[in-house]
Amino acid sequence: MLFMLLPLVAAAERLTPVDYVSTLVGTESKVSLSTGNTYPAIALPWGMNFWMPQTGRMGDGWAYVYSADKIRGFKQTHQPSPWINDYGQFSIFPETGDKPIWDENERASWFSHKAETAKPYYYKVYLADYDVTAEITPTERAAMMRFTYPDAEHAYVVVDAFDRGSYVRIMPGQRRIVGYTTRNSGGVTDDFRNWFVIEFDQPFTYSAVVSGERPAEGDRRTRATINEDANEAYAYHAGAIIGFPTRRGQQVTARVASSFISLEQAEQNLRELGSRSFEQVCAAGRDRWNDILGRIEVEDTNIDHLRTFYSCLYRSVLFPRSFFEVTSDGDIVHYSPYGEGGVKPGYLFTDSGFWDTFRCLFPLLNLLYPEMNEKMQAGLVNTWLESGFLPEWASPGHRGCMVGNNSASIVADAYLKGLRNYDIDALWEAVKHGANAVHPQVSSTGRLGWEDYNKLGYVPCDDIRESAARTLEYAYDDWCIYQLGLALGKKAKELKPYRDHALNYRNLFDPSHNLMRGRKKDGSWMEPFSPLQWGNAFTEGNAWHYTWSVFHDPQGLINLMGGNDAFNHMLDSVFSVPPIFDESYYGGVIHEIREMQIMNMGNYAHGNQPIQHMIYLYDWSSQPWKAQYWIREVMDRLYTAAPDGYCGDEDNGQTSAWYVFSAMGFYPVCPGSNQYAIGTPYFDKMTLRLPTGKRLTITAEGNSASRRYIDAMTFNGTAYEKNYFTHSDLLQGGTIVCHMADRPNTTRATAADAAPYSFSNEK
Repeated sequence: MLFMLLPLVAAAERLTPVDYVSTLVGTESKVSLSTGNTYPAIALPWGMNFWMPQTGRMGDGWAYVYSADKIRGFKQTHQPSPWINDYGQFSIFPETGDKPIWDENERASWFSHKAETAKPYYYKVYLADYDVTAEITPTERAAMMRFTYPDAEHAYVVVDAFDRGSYVRIMPGQRRIVGYTTRNSGGVTDDFRNWFVIEFDQPFTYSAVVSGERPAEGDRRTRATINEDANEAYAYHAGAIIGFPTRRGQQVTARVASSFISLEQAEQNLRELGSRSFEQVCAAGRDRWNDILGRIEVEDTNIDHLRTFYSCLYRSVLFPRSFFEVTSDGDIVHYSPYGEGGVKPGYLFTDSGFWDTFRCLFPLLNLLYPEMNEKMQAGLVNTWLESGFLPEWASPGHRGCMVGNNSASIVADAYLKGLRNYDIDALWEAVKHGANAVHPQVSSTGRLGWEDYNKLGYVPCDDIRESAARTLEYAYDDWCIYQLGLALGKKAKELKPYRDHALNYRNLFDPSHNLMRGRKKDGSWMEPFSPLQWGNAFTEGNAWHYTWSVFHDPQGLINLMGGNDAFNHMLDSVFSVPPIFDESYYGGVIHEIREMQIMNMGNYAHGNQPIQHMIYLYDWSSQPWKAQYWIREVMDRLYTAAPDGYCGDEDNGQTSAWYVFSAMGFYPVCPGSNQYAIGTPYFDKMTLRLPTGKRLTITAEGNSASRRYIDAMTFNGTAYEKNYFTHSDLLQGGTIVCHMADRPNTTRATAADAAPYSFSNEK
C-alpha cells in the first residue's frame, strides 16, 4: 500500500502555488445570498483586462454563476463587483451550424463543470451544443483564444460589442475585426470607448455585421439585422460574425487586445503577445502567477487549507486594476475617467472600494508588494490632479457607493511604511481637501456632512443617513492624516484639528448600552434605539458591529466601557447574542443580514467588512487566547476552496486578504500604526519572501485543528511576550516560532504593555 502512495506524494510535492488556486471560489452566488459574488477571472495580477465565461445576460452583474448550465460568450470584463457592475465589455463566442446565431440566449451552449478547467492563467471549456472546445490565456492587456472545432462546413466566431452604442469593422484581408464598446455602469466621461482588435490565424469565407436597434419599452431583446454585404456597423448594439469551414480537431486562434485610448493603442497592446504561441503565453502567465503567489511559501499536510489559502491570495492580487497603458515609445499613459476625459500621462489604477480594502488589502500590498502600491500611490496623485478628489470607490472614475474617507488611510499607511516613489506633497494636499469637502456629484467621495462633523464633533443623524458609521470612520481617517502630517514634519497648528477630531468617536458612545449610537444636531440620542437594527445610523451593520470601529484607539474604547472586564464582556456578547436582527430600516432582509444569520456565530457578521478586525481586539484587553480561538473558528468554518467558499461578498480582495493575514498569524487592525496584532498561525510553516530580500519564517510547532493556542513564542530565538509585531521588525526577516497547545495560556502576553498601539496612550 505504501508503494502505491509514493507516486501521489511525489506528484503533490511538485505542485506550485498557482496549482492550488481555484478561480471558481465564491461563484455560487445570487442577489439574495452571496458566497463571494466572484467570477473566474482569467487574468494576470493587477491586469488591465480580465476575461471570463459569461453565463448571465448582457448587463447582468452576476455574469458567471456556478449553478448556471449555459455559456453565452467569453467576455472581456472590468467588473470589480456585481453591485458596481461592468464597463468596457465585449464578448467572443465560437459556433457551428447551418447559419450563425446572434441572439445571446439562442446561441448559448450547454456546458459542464466536469469539462471545465479554470485557472488564473488558463481557462478551457467544452461547448456541447457546437462540439467546440474553447481556451483562453491572458496577458495584462491582451489574450489568446483557441477554438478547437469539429468537422463543420460552417464554423463561426461571433463578436458581440454589446449595447448602448458600439462599432465593429471586419477587415477580411487582414483577418481582423476591430471596433469599440461604450457599455458602462457609470464613472466615465462622454468620450469613453474601449477599442478592441481581434486577429485570426484563419482566413474568412463568411462575414457579416450586426446592427441592433434599441429595444422597445418593456422588450428585453434587441431587434438585430445581420448584413452579409457590409463590413462595418455603428449601432446601438453592434456585432460581427466571421466564418470558415473546419475539419475535426482544427484549431483557430484569435489574438485580442483592447485600449481605453485608441484603436492604434489597442494594436500596440496586442504586441504584448509578440510572436509567442498559445502554449508560450500560457507558460509565461503561469510563471507570473507563481512569482506573485510564491511571495508566501506554505508547508502543510492539509491540501484543502492550501487550496483555500492560495485561492484567497489570488483574489488579493487582482485589484486594484491597472488602468494605464504603455505607448510605442514606452511612455506610461492612461485614459482619464475624470473631468473632460482625454489621455493623460502616468499611472492610474481603479476598481477598488476603499471602504473595504483600506482594512487589510492595502496593508498586504505594503508588506509583500510595495513596488505595486508605489505605482498605485502615483495613480492616486493623478486622480487628485485630474478630479480634485481622491477616490473612495472608483470604477473606473468616482462612483457613489459606501461611506467614509478612507483614502486617507491608504495614503498614510503606504508612506508610513516607507513607500516614497511618488509625490507625497500632492497627496498631503489631497487628504486635507478630502477631509473638508464633498464631491459635488458623488457624495460618497470626500466627506458628506463634514461641516457638522467639524463643528459638532460628529455627523448628525437628522438628515444624513449612516451618520454614526461616517463619524467613526472620519475619526480614524483624521488620526491617519495626523500621523502622516507628523511624518512629513507639518506644524502643530496645522495638525491640531486632525489630532482633536481623531477622538470624535467618543461623542457617539452611549455608556448606558456600551455601544455607539446615532446622535442628533441638538445633542440628543437617536430614538428609538435598537442595537440590532441594521442600517439607519450604520452602514450594512448594527451597533454591535460598528462599536468596534475605533481602529486607532482600542484602549480609549476600553476606557469608555469601564475597563477590560466590561470590554471583554461586550466582545463576548457579539458571539453569544443569537443571530437575531432588525431589518426595519431596509424594509426587508438584505443579503448581508442573511449571511450573518446562517453562519451560526451569533451576531458576528464576517461576511461584511466593518467587524472583520473585531476578534483581534482581545489583544488589547489581556485575553489574546480568545482571539486565537475565534480566528481559528472563522478560518475553519467560514472559508473553503469550494464555489460557495466565502461567507459574504469577497469585495476586491479584502475578505481574502483577511484570511491571508490571519493564516500568517497577525493582522493590521490599525493601518497607519505600523503594527500588526498577533492572532495564531494557521499552517505548520510559512515563509515570506520580503521586499527587502530577506525571509521571514513562521513555524507553528505542534500545530493541529485542536492545538490552536499559542503557549509560547520566540522571535529570532528570544521569548516574545507582546501581542503585536512591528512592520520594521518583520521586514528584517528572521524566524518566529510558536509553540501550540490545545488549551489557552491565560498568563502569556497579558500585561498592559503587551497590548498594541492606542492613540490614548500617546503622551
